[in-house]
Amino acid sequence: MKIRSKPHYEARARVAKALAHPSRLLILDVLAEGEVCVCKLTPLVGADQSTVSKHLAILKNAGLIGDRKEGLNTYYSLKVCCLEGFWKCVESVLKHSLKEQAAALGS
Repeated sequence: MKIRSKPHYEARARVAKALAHPSRLLILDVLAEGEVCVCKLTPLVGADQSTVSKHLAILKNAGLIGDRKEGLNTYYSLKVCCLEGFWKCVESVLKHSLKEQAAALGS
């Protein structure tokens, strides 16, 4: 096991915090399909544009997404391709946890 520096763990925590909101997880799933304008994300998230823009800024500051401007529109896309493996890991944890909870309840 390699112990890293405190700043390294702080950087990891910033990424984890960026992932710690359901709306941002939804945004990441949408962006996994390709580049999207904020105008398309707003109705999917079910929030006003300023709230969606704040979520996008958090994801961008964490290094997960990038953006480009075209006229008055801003388009967002994933900057990383490793999320699919991460989500598989998360789903595995959820399934395992569910089995443990069911066993504890005697189901």
